[in-house]
Amino acid sequence: MYYGDFLTSICLFLLELKLNKGSRLLPQGDYKKLADEELVFRYAQRGEQAAFTALFERYGHLVYGICLKYLKDPEAAKDAMQQIFIKLLEDLRRFKVEAFKPWLYQVSKNYCFMQLRKTVHEINTDVEHGENMEFEDEWHHKIEQEQLLDNLEACVEELNDEQRTCIKLFYMQKMSYVDITAQTGYTMMQVKSAIQNGKRNLKIKLEAKRNVNT
Repeated sequence: MYYGDFLTSICLFLLELKLNKGSRLLPQGDYKKLADEELVFRYAQRGEQAAFTALFERYGHLVYGICLKYLKDPEAAKDAMQQIFIKLLEDLRRFKVEAFKPWLYQVSKNYCFMQLRKTVHEINTDVEHGENMEFEDEWHHKIEQEQLLDNLEACVEELNDEQRTCIKLFYMQKMSYVDITAQTGYTMMQVKSAIQNGKRNLKIKLEAKRNVNT
């Protein structure tokens, strides 16, 4: 596994800190059965390193995938994943985390955006002014595209069931009206109406998100 060495180092780090001192541990395999919130509690409040290990094993691949999506480089994604989990060692003990998976997704995405902006700054110091503007525009455009995709994904999920289903099938799976009616049981009129109204609502929602971010 690509993060096996890192997982080992995390475990050793935790052991060195003696986070388990005085805590009552479960058998190793039982941690995998616990909900995210229980694992966070056991690590943050009781110092059980096995709980953190279980979170890493459960979500390491997710964080790596997020980092690879934004950074577009396997080595950079691996390094970013490691830094994120190292940061979690302290953050989980400092902050109250109620919904771990969406929180971790946002933390990972924010870290990647920070790295992209840092790259822009580093390029600015290494190239001539004319080239500098070209690189900066390229990276800012890349970040804006990724943010637009995230906003679009969130807005699609906010549509009602009929619109969300038809929009996903039509645009993401490239299905025809006829195929959508066959799969969903909706009438042809319902499918056309759902797609038309869904597009209109997506435009409204995207503009609203853009206004909030500006």
